[in-house]
Amino acid sequence: METGSRDWLYQEIVEGAQDAIIFADQDGIIRLWNSGAEVIFGYTAEEAIGETLDLIVPEKLRKRHWEGYRKVMVTGTTRYGSDVLAVPATKKDSSRISVEFTIVLLKDDAGKPMGTAAILRDVTKRWQKEKELRNRVAELEGKGSH
Repeated sequence: METGSRDWLYQEIVEGAQDAIIFADQDGIIRLWNSGAEVIFGYTAEEAIGETLDLIVPEKLRKRHWEGYRKVMVTGTTRYGSDVLAVPATKKDSSRISVEFTIVLLKDDAGKPMGTAAILRDVTKRWQKEKELRNRVAELEGKGSH
């Protein structure tokens, strides 16, 4: 592929992104898993592609996740195109992380949803620092009220 082509440019951006870029079809089957997703979640593209999003959705959140996913596939609308969603996720080693993401809903020529692309960022360190800060503030406020 020539380096000046638009397809090449898109491919280089997607593959080189540090954020995870994942595309799942209308059934929630992973069809695209970039190098950022490999680093964040620990699965290679070969391991992830063909699996469902259950690969990274914590078990206790799966029912709610699939209800929302199916609703988006039926209605063709999602509020997460502009709003950032913060949720826990599961890595290959079963550890939990906090991720923030937005959704790009892909539709066919007739306007029917084909699936969703998600751009995800691991925000675990920031989330832990904010939690520690909230706990410290609560502790200090508690001492000041005596």
